[in-house]
Amino acid sequence: MNLKSERRGIHVDQSELLCKKGCGYYGNPAWQGFCSKCWREEYHKARQKQIQEDWELAERLQREEEEAYASSQSTQGAQSLTFSKFEEKKTNEKTRKVTTVKKFFTASSRTGAKKVAQENIVKQGQLGRERNADNILRDLKEIFTPSWELASPTEVLAGKLKAEIQEAKAPSPSINRQASIETDRVSKEFIEFLKTYHKPGQDIYKQCKLFLDTMNHKRDLSIEEQSECAQDFYQNVAEKLQTRWKVSPEKVEKAMDQIEKYIMTRQYKYVFCPETTDDEKKDLAVQKRIRALHWVTPQMLCVPVNEEIPEVSDMVVKAITDIIEMDSKRVPRDKLACITKCSKHIFNAIKITKNEPASADDFLPTLIYIVLKGNPPRLQSNIQYITRFCNPSRLMTGEDGYYFTNLCCAVAFIEKLDAQSLNLSQEDFDRFMTGQTSPKKQESDSFSPDVCLGVKQMYKNLDLLSQLNERQERIVNEAKKLEKDLIDWTDGITKEVQDIVEKYPLDIKPKNQALAAIDSENVENDKLPPPLQPQVYAGTPVV
Repeated sequence: MNLKSERRGIHVDQSELLCKKGCGYYGNPAWQGFCSKCWREEYHKARQKQIQEDWELAERLQREEEEAYASSQSTQGAQSLTFSKFEEKKTNEKTRKVTTVKKFFTASSRTGAKKVAQENIVKQGQLGRERNADNILRDLKEIFTPSWELASPTEVLAGKLKAEIQEAKAPSPSINRQASIETDRVSKEFIEFLKTYHKPGQDIYKQCKLFLDTMNHKRDLSIEEQSECAQDFYQNVAEKLQTRWKVSPEKVEKAMDQIEKYIMTRQYKYVFCPETTDDEKKDLAVQKRIRALHWVTPQMLCVPVNEEIPEVSDMVVKAITDIIEMDSKRVPRDKLACITKCSKHIFNAIKITKNEPASADDFLPTLIYIVLKGNPPRLQSNIQYITRFCNPSRLMTGEDGYYFTNLCCAVAFIEKLDAQSLNLSQEDFDRFMTGQTSPKKQESDSFSPDVCLGVKQMYKNLDLLSQLNERQERIVNEAKKLEKDLIDWTDGITKEVQDIVEKYPLDIKPKNQALAAIDSENVENDKLPPPLQPQVYAGTPVV
């Protein structure tokens, strides 16, 4: 993935998250940028080509050995070989182990198959050993035949006994007892689930049991070959459900989830971080790298999250908890669910901080910051486990695939993080990495790098207390200033009122006597003239 530094942040073109073959599905760094489907196609092509070359080489070696054996027999003469020596040689040929062709197809010697084969020919010529053609063809047939079709009932039983012996030698009975309880619970849930599928459910159960028996018998396979078997099994069961039993896509997806849960719960202790891989070494390297980058701040990554907001701080804590909880899960789908929950908490934190929906450019830097702050245990082992044994449809599409691809990009960025990625000078970056100084408060980190972590944490806490003290003093000063402003405002209003009162004094006049009502009967003090009385004259009355 091409990681770029822009606007003091991390930017990844979303097209780079997709399969580089252009199929539209999400790619994965573990698959060299291909999606699960395209990677399997490329892997099968390379494998078939290698097998064809090895087959041709084996046939040529067989012919050369037969010619060499025939020539040696002709020179010695048939009479020189007594009957007893003939029987002894025949017995040795039957009991001799076939090693040449098997070395051609092992992961460690596949690249140098021809060289190994030639060395074996020289050794065999020196020791006088000859190969048997039937054994060679039988080994080649074993390679071309799927692993779960090779196991006979006797071999399956032997595999079961071998697995039981290995479990009996386990050093921690309490852990095995807890795993056994969880396995029984998952088995009961799986059987109850298959009852809803009736006849297809019976076929699914038989296929799962056969696959588990075969995997128990094939413990000597490499982890890549076991992953290939699991992916082939997922694909075959899904196709059979769709074509033979005509199951709807929704039910197929649910069935595949339950199948993955049932199988991987039983296979977890054998295929998670196996001793034959370098997963544990990568885990330690990533943890050491993240501890060395403890000084990286959100501002350096341009993380749009304000942890001073209580809600945002809670979201950050939940995201860290989810990414750490991933290691406690046993099923790949459950581990993916933890990554999805962590990513959703990150989007919520960004949304609360910015008051707007988060973008993809904001998500990846924040995810990198969460990984640096949380330092999840066995991070590389969990990523490899999901890549190898998860249902490929979940990694190719959907939000689970998108978030998982971003997590892979975040880990790749952390592993390759340098001064240019954080917009720092190489000198400052080296000083921060060696612990000589800190980007937060450089003057307080003048102590020796050999000082224990407790002393460094003490200085960090003192720095934080100093910042809190400054904050408190600033708040107290602002509160006192506000109190003084309120007092001054009150005094100013009082003075203005007094000035107005002095300038415009208030004269209070005595209360006037109330006037008598016009219609009232006031006979004594009535000063009105008497009313006109009508007078009578001769003739008409005159008013």
